[in-house]
Amino acid sequence: MAEPRPLRPNDPRETGGYRLTGLIGEGAQGTVYLGESEDGERVAVKVLRAAVDGDERARTLFERELSAARRVAPFCTARVLAAEAGGDAPYIVSEYIDGPSLRELVGGRGPLPEPELRRLAIGTATALAAIHEAGVVHRDFKPANVLLGPDGPKVIDFGIARPLEATSATMTGAVGTPAYMAPEQVSGAAGGPPLDMFAWGCTMAYAANGAPPFGTDTVPAIMHRVLYAPPALGVLGGEVGAVVAACLEKDPARRPTALRVLVRLLGEDGPEAHLLEEGSSAAATLT
Repeated sequence: MAEPRPLRPNDPRETGGYRLTGLIGEGAQGTVYLGESEDGERVAVKVLRAAVDGDERARTLFERELSAARRVAPFCTARVLAAEAGGDAPYIVSEYIDGPSLRELVGGRGPLPEPELRRLAIGTATALAAIHEAGVVHRDFKPANVLLGPDGPKVIDFGIARPLEATSATMTGAVGTPAYMAPEQVSGAAGGPPLDMFAWGCTMAYAANGAPPFGTDTVPAIMHRVLYAPPALGVLGGEVGAVVAACLEKDPARRPTALRVLVRLLGEDGPEAHLLEEGSSAAATLT
């Protein structure tokens, strides 16, 4: 995560029993603070902009997604520790990851060399396999939501914020980031785990080349390429390149699952729990 900045005069000093000590960042969904528990454990506290008081459907969706997110096995993901949908400022408390995002790393250092790219691919595929196994769809997987901690990549921001986004007055279309959205998201259709695999492919292409495979210019141009143009995979080759190309199929039914991607990258099959452990271990050496 970005280096925390001092709190501003209008920032809260406490949320949900966690003392807030710094400002990590702000986005469309809300503001992220560095916090501390009573026993001194550092956490990330995301205070969301959209309130769900009086919206029973949004509250039910939030609580359902929270329950699912808490079931996500802790393999290459930032654990969700607490959340509250009530009040004027819903919040989510998660494990604090001390490291830059993939976007920050590539933006500052350039594309990843092949060994690091492979470990990143394994770690993030492991995270998505764990997320999907819990019945959660990320829907906004992208470089900014992959943090590179001391023990490897961790995926953040999965699941819980989606129902709240749908209550926002600024919500005018599909949820997601255009350069990493799947064709079914662009067209406004309902999507499941395959849309995360498309975003995973876009993110791996970004890590390899320094740019997403459908460009970075205007939103209409990006969306047109997502729907109709082949991806620009650049230097991506070998097994990682082949898996990425499969994940960028326009037809979601043709994309491999996260678990099948993990099998291909690890070069072994077996029970899911074993694969998640192997994937987490293999990714832990990413620097």
